[in-house]
Amino acid sequence: MTHGRVDGRVTELTPEPKGNGHTMGPDRGYTIESLDTGLRLMQLFLTHDTLTVSEAAGLLSVGRSTAHRVLSTLEGRGFAIRDFSGRGYSAGPELVRLGRPAGFGTAVRERLGAVLEDALRRTGETVQSAALIGDRIVVTDGRESPHPVRVMPGVGGTHPAHATSGGKMLLSRMTTEQVCALYPREELPAASTPSTVTSRSALLAELEEIRSRGYALSRGESVQGMNTVAVPLAGSSWRDRLALMASAPADRGDDAALARRAEELHVSAALLGTV
Repeated sequence: MTHGRVDGRVTELTPEPKGNGHTMGPDRGYTIESLDTGLRLMQLFLTHDTLTVSEAAGLLSVGRSTAHRVLSTLEGRGFAIRDFSGRGYSAGPELVRLGRPAGFGTAVRERLGAVLEDALRRTGETVQSAALIGDRIVVTDGRESPHPVRVMPGVGGTHPAHATSGGKMLLSRMTTEQVCALYPREELPAASTPSTVTSRSALLAELEEIRSRGYALSRGESVQGMNTVAVPLAGSSWRDRLALMASAPADRGDDAALARRAEELHVSAALLGTV
């Protein structure tokens, strides 16, 4: 059984330094100005959670109209998304797939590795960490179950947040107003399976339940025949706020089994502050 396998290798969007330690700029004789502005703006998302048009214009030393056009272009290609407040932009899923925004670096990955190893040992099922980017989750890391029939980690893959346990867990950490800004229409994006929630009101009701019980479920909502459970990992911003998920074929994932795994994942998640 597979949840999709995507090459998880990413590269830092960091310019090569000159010998004197300064950042090497482009050869202006060969520079396409609009492309250069877009690339420089994407680099800003590596260190900024959100950017308004005015902030981007100031940091790039360009006019507001230029910054707005570049941000709109990046948004159209999935490299930027509107912030929940509607007043700025954040890194989009395509940028996360290509680069590694702050909070997804080597140090965090090493700390998270111990959590994933512990969660794999406790649950015996495939475990993954996921970040919320817009209305989708990005799988940032994972460990594969030893069972002959198992879910593949799919590191680097993106999935609709409202159809996944990890996505719903992270959505539950937002306010109702933020969720409504993310999903402005009552009808949710196209369903992944017949079990996927299809209305915003139903999603909001489920998010309230998740806040009360402390874990989120997905019963065949992302992939038919696959059940998952997720708990939160520590994090205060979109860059380091993650969910810890355990995924298994439905015949090993009834409600009782999912509840037990939620308890085990909570124990593993608590290790993040100690490693």
